[in-house]
Amino acid sequence: MLPTLSELLGSARVVALPLVTRFRGLDTREALLLKGPEGWAEFSPFAEYDDAEAVTWLRAALDFGWQVTPPLLRERIPVNATVPAVTAEEVPGVLARFPGCRTAKVKVADPGQTLADDVARVRMVRRVLGPEGRIRVDANGLWNVDEAEHAIHALNEFDLEYVEQPCATIEELAEIRRRTGYLDVGVAADESVRRAEDPLLVARTGSADILVIKAAPLGGIHAALALINQTGLPAVVSSALDTSVGISMGAHLAGAIPELNFDCGLGTASLLGADITADPLLPIDGGIPVRRVTPDPELLDRYAAADDRRDWWLARLTRCYALLTD
Repeated sequence: MLPTLSELLGSARVVALPLVTRFRGLDTREALLLKGPEGWAEFSPFAEYDDAEAVTWLRAALDFGWQVTPPLLRERIPVNATVPAVTAEEVPGVLARFPGCRTAKVKVADPGQTLADDVARVRMVRRVLGPEGRIRVDANGLWNVDEAEHAIHALNEFDLEYVEQPCATIEELAEIRRRTGYLDVGVAADESVRRAEDPLLVARTGSADILVIKAAPLGGIHAALALINQTGLPAVVSSALDTSVGISMGAHLAGAIPELNFDCGLGTASLLGADITADPLLPIDGGIPVRRVTPDPELLDRYAAADDRRDWWLARLTRCYALLTD
């Protein structure tokens, strides 16, 4: 049974948290938090997503706040550092926010930057991590096939673990995988899973070696686990620049996966300049614990969104609830 809309609106709190470094073009991360019988949950689809896409994020929040989570197979999750499209000189400072992390995901293909900028950034990450560190890059689908092939060759000297969503379409992913297969650099699919009408298609077509799984845009922990089991591909659980409440959902998902072969992208609370709890899920010794997070009332008040933004999020919640119950 779904909670009523009045129940959701009654517990809803909207926050606006500052970011340490500009990320995805954002300086502030907004989120709507809900309190369910199993604990707090987060509804925070990015503002540009329409209601048809955002409703899946609401389904995930209700799954986490109102349903019992699957049994845990591990209580601690190894996580990667996340390096936004900063200058090479800024890289050491960013990595210092992820103590103990031996894997770094580096954003590349940022609009307004060049491949030379990407190479310099990844070179600095390799210098800081040393030869034993693992590096993966994420293009968010912004390269075409020829650009991706050129970039992967240029970055290959840094011993990449894999390249995430180098191109936008499944067909392009399959082509770049064919062109660069001899380099032994894996291709991971993110947007081709979480924003696809058929999330299984990327696996059926052999277009990726690895799946990047985010619980919120896939409808929650139970739906994400079912998808992983159906594809048979290794999964990397990641977050969507969530508060510690949202990261807690990702940690519970990672804790329930039978095989966890890669460090997870669940250290992104380090990119927030503030959080909704005095005990955030920040990386310590390269990992985070699997636990529920309860927001601090004082912090909810301190970082409460402006009235117009609060009203925008509550209206969005109302519309998405109507779609969910239609």
